[in-house]
Amino acid sequence: QVLLVESGGGLVQAGGSLRLSCAASGTIFSINTMGWYRQAPGKQRELVATITNSDSINYADAVKGRFTISRDSAKKMIYLQMNSLKPEDTAVYYCNADIRPVATWRDMHYWGKGTLVTVSS
Repeated sequence: QVLLVESGGGLVQAGGSLRLSCAASGTIFSINTMGWYRQAPGKQRELVATITNSDSINYADAVKGRFTISRDSAKKMIYLQMNSLKPEDTAVYYCNADIRPVATWRDMHYWGKGTLVTVSS
């Protein structure tokens, strides 16, 4: 069984910062791309940032220059440092990963349960 667990969400004022963490656990053979997505109330889930196992990074235009994704492969974790937060960043943030479990032959797509980030104006 493979699990992704997010932490670090909360309430912050506009202009503030938060750091999200995501830990992968379970019977994992390898992890490929990991990333963060978010879903605001009444909107579709959208990409925030992704990072591959060779540290190639992609950001959504809305967060470029404010958010930084990083990865600790040894700990099977990724992080999202969010600075200069805006009310429109309010959403549930989900961790996502392409993981090959032990004794399987292909990557499978996993999601965490999400962590709520609320930015007040």
